Amino acid sequence: MRLWRKVSGLLKDQNSVWIASLSRRTALRNPDIEAAVIKATSHDEFSMNMKNVDRVFRWLRLSSTNLKPLIWAISIRTEKTKSWVVAIKVLILMHGLYSTRLPCVQRIGRLTFDLSNFEDGHSRNIEMQGINAFIRAYFMFLDQKSYFLFMEMEEKRRMVKLNKNMVMQNLENEEKENYSMVQDLVLLEKLQTLLDMLLEIRPLSDSTIVPLILEAMDCVVTEIFDVYSRIRLGIARVLSRINVIGKVEATLALKIMKKANIQAVELSLYFEFNRDIGVRNAEICPIVDQIPNEEIKELEEIIKGASDTSEKIDEINQHIVIYEKMESETKLKTIITNRWETFDEEHGGDDSSAIVKFTSRINPFADYSELTSSTNNVPVKPQELPDLISFT
Repeated sequence: MRLWRKVSGLLKDQNSVWIASLSRRTALRNPDIEAAVIKATSHDEFSMNMKNVDRVFRWLRLSSTNLKPLIWAISIRTEKTKSWVVAIKVLILMHGLYSTRLPCVQRIGRLTFDLSNFEDGHSRNIEMQGINAFIRAYFMFLDQKSYFLFMEMEEKRRMVKLNKNMVMQNLENEEKENYSMVQDLVLLEKLQTLLDMLLEIRPLSDSTIVPLILEAMDCVVTEIFDVYSRIRLGIARVLSRINVIGKVEATLALKIMKKANIQAVELSLYFEFNRDIGVRNAEICPIVDQIPNEEIKELEEIIKGASDTSEKIDEINQHIVIYEKMESETKLKTIITNRWETFDEEHGGDDSSAIVKFTSRINPFADYSELTSSTNNVPVKPQELPDLISFT
């Protein structure tokens, strides 16, 4: 059965490449890019084709105009497949694209394909249930990451306008500091949500611990290095200003600190699990520690000192966001409001009213230009972790 699947997959890939070669080159289609995507996401269930992964990345670095045909090729490849192998390789490829920090990639918004209900079409045995669940969890994370990257670019554009307005209005330094603190706290909430999604990505049984899953886990673990280090640095910044923050900010900060302690325990177990199953990047782990009780108690004392604590809690649950309201057909006005703006899930991230602030991220993926055709390793390499600030 395995031999038959291997031969069948090889024939399907060859046929897909041949069909792609017959397509006409347009602004939306590029036969060479399509062929590279097909080969990079082949039915070989043991490893990625690094030569063609490198080729895909080179097309994108060559010109941002290649993004549309690249995304089109990936979307068509995904929509047509019923193979778990192709699905995982597509997600690994997309993960690498989002980690390039290229502006054109950050403008994609939501993913242009849907694997949230994926099921392998060639096997219905119980082993596939674990792999199907892995693919769905990996897709959900990448979909949210893609949207966050899009909102990051929108936030940067709006922050430039906001800073200009603050200067023009001669706002007090304390008011600016409070706004900056709230922005940092909201960012930490988003990062913690992203980390929760990452921790959901794991093999669910021994039968799902196969080479391609381990390659994907290498990518996931490296992403966790980045997200967790940013959470630690963000918390360290907050704690450094704990004596000057207001009661409203302290309420949200306390929630984040308690969440951080829960995630610290979950991370330790997660890294241990990955080391046990042979994930190479899990051998290099960041320091995972708890927020000191003294810091938690200090936040609680700040909150306890409020005479209107209940009103403040209601207020902090409606995070400050920035959005642009259309006053006319041609004029936009920047407004600061304490009303929570919901994201329009149906428009692929085109709702410019909702902002999620993200700082630029570390690229956890290897530089594909350094890879050769003989490379069979995972398309990531463990990064030298930055010096993480200890909470103690």
